[in-house]
Amino acid sequence: MLTPDMQRIVEEQRLGFVATAAPDGTPNVSPKGTFIVLDAQTIAFGEIRSPRTIHNLRANPRVEVNFVDPFVRKGYRFAGTALVVERGNAAFDTLLGRFRSALAPRMGAIVMITVTKALPLTSPAYDDGTTEPELRRAWTARFRKLQPNESFEE
Repeated sequence: MLTPDMQRIVEEQRLGFVATAAPDGTPNVSPKGTFIVLDAQTIAFGEIRSPRTIHNLRANPRVEVNFVDPFVRKGYRFAGTALVVERGNAAFDTLLGRFRSALAPRMGAIVMITVTKALPLTSPAYDDGTTEPELRRAWTARFRKLQPNESFEE
């Protein structure tokens, strides 16, 4: 299900925007910066400050996550079913060992998402024939203007 390119985007970007629904149907979108790929069908994130997301997933495990490379304006959207694995559960310790984040000790739970649908995301900027290298140059230049006192390597 998760192609090598999909796995690459998750591993490189790590920041996924998680969409859940509250029991009353209210949408909730929350960024999570600890994503990892567990296998070709499963992604996961560590819960650090996500009480609303966890509450929503316990009531309704359906979830969607978007990942986008901001410089090329491409990514993927993944829909699936979430399983919340709490700290103290034997599976939690095994999963925690997979995270390479300094934030791992602060994770109160790990959310495993079995991906059932994956679709590409692309910017409308490609519709007029703009190429990926052109978009990368444009967005890199824009980012540099926003951070004029930083030095960035390519």
